[in-house]
Amino acid sequence: MFTFCSLFSGSSGNCSIVQSEKTKILIDIGESTKKIVTALEQLNIKPEEIDAILITHEHSDHTKGLNTFSNKYKTPIYINKETYTALINKNPNISLTNIHHFNYKKFNINDLEILPFSIPHDAANPCGFNIFKDGKKISIATDIGHITNDVLTYLEKSSFLLLEANYDSEVLKCSSYPYTLKQRIAGPLGHLSNTSAGKTISYLYNLGLSNVMLGHLSKENNFPELAYKTVVEELMNNQINENNIKLSVAYRDKPSNIIDIS
Repeated sequence: MFTFCSLFSGSSGNCSIVQSEKTKILIDIGESTKKIVTALEQLNIKPEEIDAILITHEHSDHTKGLNTFSNKYKTPIYINKETYTALINKNPNISLTNIHHFNYKKFNINDLEILPFSIPHDAANPCGFNIFKDGKKISIATDIGHITNDVLTYLEKSSFLLLEANYDSEVLKCSSYPYTLKQRIAGPLGHLSNTSAGKTISYLYNLGLSNVMLGHLSKENNFPELAYKTVVEELMNNQINENNIKLSVAYRDKPSNIIDIS
């Protein structure tokens, strides 16, 4: 057993779960504890069963429920030192315990092997994750200002990939956002566009990728149908048959289908 499910995904909150026979881990916890618990219950999972929470970076749409959930259920937190410091400085009243600091080396949580990797984003030390079991690899890569060669290397040969498709360039241009915010989103430390996601998936397809979920869509600057259509068009532009790759879009406010990697 090796599965992935997005509980929430979008600019308002992000949380995913990876499961094996022995382990259940959350990646980010950017919604309230109440919403997280309700989503877990839909999967027949008790919050006490969560073995760990992995944090990609300190922004509130990835950490909103961390303090309450981790303290209530005594859940270990895995976070790098820079992200931890930034989170505490931003929220001096929170009280986090059972902290495990990681660097960019592999570590294990029960039968899962975790490899964090650096991503370009406007946070203290943001990261994505490779999660390994029995020769299979789940990769999680959102909040990416641009795709680097190093990021591509970490995403190669993924059995499954959650990849950001945050905005459509034309929708962003016409949105009500202030100009400075638009510049930040589209900048090298902001977010990944639908087109960039499509190009990335097209490249990785030729290295064995066959199952992708688009995530972290902006509520104001994107639409699920548009993200899906744009990625399919990029696949076709690269002479890739869309039927040869499983492509889905994570829901903003409810769990996705369970992706079975095993």
